[in-house]
Amino acid sequence: DEVANQTFVYFLYGLKRKYLGYRRKNVHSFFSAIMDKKKEKRGVCLKFIHTADWHLGKIVHGIYMTENQRYILQQFLQIIEEEKPDAIIIAGDLYDRSVPPTEAVDLLNEILYKINIEMKTPVIAIAGNHDSAERLSFGSSWLKHSQLYIQGKLSEEIEPINIKGVNFYCVPYAEPGVVRQLYNDETIHSHQAAMKSIIGRIEEKINVNEPNVLIGHAFVLGGQSSDSERTLSVGGSGCVSSDLYDPFSYTALGHLHSPDAIKHDTIFYSGSLLKYSFSEVNQKKSVNIVDMNEDGTFTLSKRDLVPKQDMREISGYFDEIMDPAFYKKQKTDDFLKVTLLDQGTILDPIGKLRQVYPNVLHLERKWDQNDLKNKNKL
Repeated sequence: DEVANQTFVYFLYGLKRKYLGYRRKNVHSFFSAIMDKKKEKRGVCLKFIHTADWHLGKIVHGIYMTENQRYILQQFLQIIEEEKPDAIIIAGDLYDRSVPPTEAVDLLNEILYKINIEMKTPVIAIAGNHDSAERLSFGSSWLKHSQLYIQGKLSEEIEPINIKGVNFYCVPYAEPGVVRQLYNDETIHSHQAAMKSIIGRIEEKINVNEPNVLIGHAFVLGGQSSDSERTLSVGGSGCVSSDLYDPFSYTALGHLHSPDAIKHDTIFYSGSLLKYSFSEVNQKKSVNIVDMNEDGTFTLSKRDLVPKQDMREISGYFDEIMDPAFYKKQKTDDFLKVTLLDQGTILDPIGKLRQVYPNVLHLERKWDQNDLKNKNKL
């Protein structure tokens, strides 16, 4: 009877949306109400949002991305308002570099204040390989009293942060040499060995009867990388195997920028907030919404992030791309990579293109690409 009633509710909703029209916000509220009822029956103990790789202060092809990051973070705040999570997880690379510009620091301060103080939502964040562990750790000893947990440096003893019955283990990015020195273990010379040692110590005290979430910043073997990620180690020694994370109900990772970087039952990347290279043009950016059950099982959904200016590629002949019939159908202020198919000489092509498309960041000629391929064959 319960299944039949729920099916009937969804059927009525479908009719209402089809014939009466239903705004997107109301659609989300409608589903949320149904999901809340289902959660109560399944024993859901906590909802959290998993995000990572904000890279505040990022410069892409000479363009400061701060205002675009502010725009997308306002969307993120709206998602938090609608989802009403019990915690926010930020899995590293809050900043793009160890000494971020003032504007980036101000933006992070503003967003964390709104989430943690105004929305009264706990935040757990770790340092990534782009962050300064020491700078990010400043004030963490007292910030945790308002449930703002920022783990910049790896601790010798990793104590879980318990929120509503779920244990969160913070494993910030650390070079193998740092882990070797911290644990006084001369056998640690790779990220694999370092992570194995870290998780081994966690396993000694982990409560297997409760949901356990690891928050980390790593390159899991088999993950799909992009051009905007900084290499962790040369020659593949920066990778770690997925089986290391078996003790955890859910592993929330940062570093790889695609939300679909790896296919795994319990290991997930959230991906970056924005596209930071043209290798990411086909990615759809999002955040992970996780409903964790008391038994460690969970349901995962995604909420899309829509940028103010997208990063796209267009290809064609110069005259076609500059034709009003073409560009009037385009969002001309997007960040663009343009590939021209013309064989002949064009005088100042990028200057002319920017009269219509002001944010052309990269220009290629098809014949240049062919020449490069031919050179590589020789």
